[in-house]
Amino acid sequence: MKKTFYILATVSVLWGAAPQTDRNAPADSTAQTGKSKVLAATRGDVKIIEASENIRYLSQKVAKDYLYYYRYPEDHLIREKLDNALGKLGSDFRVIATTTKDKDTKDILEFLAYSKEQIAQIFETAPDEEKAALMLDYSETLLEGADSIAAAHKYDFSKEEAMLMSAKKIEYLLQRVMKYYMAVHVGFETPTNKEQMQNAVKMLEKNLARIDAYAYPETMKQVKMTLLDSWKKNKYYLDRSDMLFIPGLMFLSGTYLESVVAQIALYHSKNQ
Repeated sequence: MKKTFYILATVSVLWGAAPQTDRNAPADSTAQTGKSKVLAATRGDVKIIEASENIRYLSQKVAKDYLYYYRYPEDHLIREKLDNALGKLGSDFRVIATTTKDKDTKDILEFLAYSKEQIAQIFETAPDEEKAALMLDYSETLLEGADSIAAAHKYDFSKEEAMLMSAKKIEYLLQRVMKYYMAVHVGFETPTNKEQMQNAVKMLEKNLARIDAYAYPETMKQVKMTLLDSWKKNKYYLDRSDMLFIPGLMFLSGTYLESVVAQIALYHSKNQ
């Protein structure tokens, strides 16, 4: 009875109500061509940065979901999510491949494509401890590749682009925190994994502080407060995970948090 009450109390705490929420002379053709090239390169960089952010997110999500699948192999829904995540990775790889002209980026992409193939092979058979360990490794490989590609195409963000990137980082870091939350509870309780989880929490809260400091209009203030309050409740149980391991509820809570962050990201995307 005590355990049942604890679980019900956890549900009520983790979930909240969603917010209702003057030059007249013609330029010569050379100058025009140069300007066009700059604009095209900028658009290409934006597309590649967006795709690399997606890869960062998916690199953590696919490992997090696999660790859940390893713990609960009878969950066929999570198995479908793993296949969907691989499909999305492939789409982001194609965006970068058809946009970049950078040789290093192309080389990195080939290696990431190989890693994706290895992950697909892992999905073909029943989950086990060895495959779970490999998934943790592959998730870091994908992450490092995405970071390298983003660095090769970086540019100075506008204020709104920087805020959008903060929202995207929060989405990625939520997945990373939950990846290590699962890892330390399904047989990979190493000091390194615990430290990585703590570091991800710190980075997440650094980006949440940027959201908190931003002067949103009245229509978005409730969304911001919902995000900050929901994270505090989520973190309360992360800090007590040694005593209470509730992956199902934490996954649902994380999904809810993502839906709120998505509203923040959408605002900054439209506000550019």
